This record gives sequence, structure tokens and C-alpha cells, in this order.
Amino acid sequence: MSGRTRDRACPERTCVGCRERAAKNELLRTVAVEGACVPDPRGTLPGRGAYVHPVPFCLDQALRRRAFPRALRAPGPLDVKALRHHVEQAQGC
Repeated sequence: MSGRTRDRACPERTCVGCRERAAKNELLRTVAVEGACVPDPRGTLPGRGAYVHPVPFCLDQALRRRAFPRALRAPGPLDVKALRHHVEQAQGC
């Protein structure tokens, strides 16, 4: 026996809003596209990604801390209208 198990470790990421670690599939990946922070639910868009819980609280925390430009290494502020719309739709607000 090699000591390996068949269970795969689930990758973890840190939410830029609340700074808690969570499984990658529980978080929403975001990327910077032409000066806007857009959601990437499938995780296939090119570029550097930042992860956030898909809840308004974490989104507001990340915006207050200016975490998206820092995490995505983007110069200047990013437009988050598309991201906020996606989170509100996911919550059913």
C-alpha cells in the first residue's frame, strides 16, 4: 500500500471580502476586463483572478477595503456593476 487515498483535496482560496478561507467551488472568481471587475462563475476567463463569497456582505467588505484592484493588480478603481448584479441575482434580491 502506498498510503494514498482516493479522496482528492479540494483547493481552497481566500475571500477578498471577509478574508476567510473556503473551498474554491464555494467562492465566485472575478477578473478585471477593460477597467471592470466581472464575475467568472465558470472560472475560464483569462487573467488573474480574485475570489469572493457570492453574498452582498463580502462584496461590500471587499469594496470598502479596495481589495479588487489590489488583488487583481489593476491600476485605479474598477467598475463593479456587473459583479454586483451577478451577486444580487444569485441571492435573489
